Amino acid sequence: MTRVVIIGAGPAGMTVATLLQRADIECVVLELRDQTYVHDRQRAGVLDHHSLSVYEEAGIAEEIIGDTPPDTLQEIRMDGESYFRDVAAVAGRSGRSVPQQLVVQRLLSIYLRNGGDIRFEALDVAIHDLESDQPRVTYRDPDGTEHELKCAFVAGCDGHHGVSRRSIPEDELTTYSFDHGIGWYTLLADAPAPKYPLLGISRHGFAAQFSRGPKASRFYLQYWLEDDPREWADEDAWNQLRLRLDDPDLGGVPFTGREIVEMRSHVVEPMSYGRLFLVGDAAHIITPMAAKGMNLAIADAAVLARAIIATERDGDQEALARYSPTCLHRTWDYQEFSRWFTEMMHDSGDDSRAGPFRRQLARARVKRLVTSPTALAAFADLMVGTALVETDSLGMPLSANT
Repeated sequence: MTRVVIIGAGPAGMTVATLLQRADIECVVLELRDQTYVHDRQRAGVLDHHSLSVYEEAGIAEEIIGDTPPDTLQEIRMDGESYFRDVAAVAGRSGRSVPQQLVVQRLLSIYLRNGGDIRFEALDVAIHDLESDQPRVTYRDPDGTEHELKCAFVAGCDGHHGVSRRSIPEDELTTYSFDHGIGWYTLLADAPAPKYPLLGISRHGFAAQFSRGPKASRFYLQYWLEDDPREWADEDAWNQLRLRLDDPDLGGVPFTGREIVEMRSHVVEPMSYGRLFLVGDAAHIITPMAAKGMNLAIADAAVLARAIIATERDGDQEALARYSPTCLHRTWDYQEFSRWFTEMMHDSGDDSRAGPFRRQLARARVKRLVTSPTALAAFADLMVGTALVETDSLGMPLSANT
C-alpha cells in the first residue's frame, strides 16, 4: 500500500509528487503516455511569483528556473503607438519565463533522482472505493498485466479529459463553462524574438509574439471558431502577423509548429469527492491570455501537498477539508482576471462581433491600463501572481496563502 496515488505526470502531478517526496510521504505516479512523450511535449509557460514561492519553499526553485529570464516588461502596440508595462517593477516581484515542458522535465529529474516511483504507459486507469478510507486504483501495463494500488488519497492530475473527474458522480459536481467564441492559432518559427513579449491590437484582430530562445518565436493569431486557420497558407499567416503586430519586415521563414487553442473556460465545484482531489486542469480550464493555467495547477498542487502532509504528520485534517474552497478562491479570481484581459485585448481590435461600442470600451480599458498607475498596479498584482488570503465558507479570512 502507498499513501498517495497521483494520476498524471504534468506540472500538477509532478509538483504534488515532488513536494510529498521531500516530506517523506510515499506516493506513486501513474501516467498514460510514455516517458519520451511526457519529456518532450511542447507547451508555453510562465511561472508567476506565487509558483516560484512554492518551489522556493521546497528548496528546488533554482533547479526549476535555471537560467530562464524574468517575466517583466511587456509591449502593447495599438494605433501605431507602443506602450510598455513593467509589471514586475510595479508589483515589486516577478515571475520567470519557463516553458511548461522544462518545468515538467526538471520536476521529473528531481523526483526520479531521489527514487520516485512513476509508472509510464499506465493504461485503463480506474478509481474505486473513493468514499472508503482505503480507495483503490487499478491499471494495466502495455503487455496486459493488471495492477492494483491501495492508498489513502488519490490526486487527480490528469486533465480535463482524464479519468479522475469522470470518476465523480455527475450529481456531486456543479459545472461552470464559458466560451469566448474565438481561438488562437499558435505558430513556432525560427524568427528573431522580440526583446519583450509583444501584444498587437488592430482591426485585423489580436496577435502576439513571444521569445522561445534567442532565435525562435512563438506567435499567436486570433481566429473565429467557424474558421480553420490550419487551412491558411504560411504566407497568409505571415501577412496577418505583419498587419497585427505592425511589423512589415516580419518573418517569411517556414513555420516549425502549429497548434489550435480554443478560448474556453471551465470550473467544477467542489474539487474533491471522498478521498479523491482534483488538481489543475482536471478541475478547471482557463484561457491562456494571462498565462495562469500552469500556475493554477501548481497552486492547487501546493495546497493539496501541504494538506496531506499536515494530515499524515500531525493528524490535522482541517486543511484537507478546506482544499476545495481554498483552491476555488484563487481559481475564480484568476478566471475573472483572464476573461477581463481576454475581452479587453480582443474586443479592442476586430469589432465584427463585439461591435463598435464594446470596441471603444475595450480601448478605453487599454489606455487606462497604460496611463494610470493605479490601474497598472491592480493589473500587475494579478499578472505577477497575487498572494490571496484563504477564506472559510462565509468568505472570512483564515490565513495568508503566499
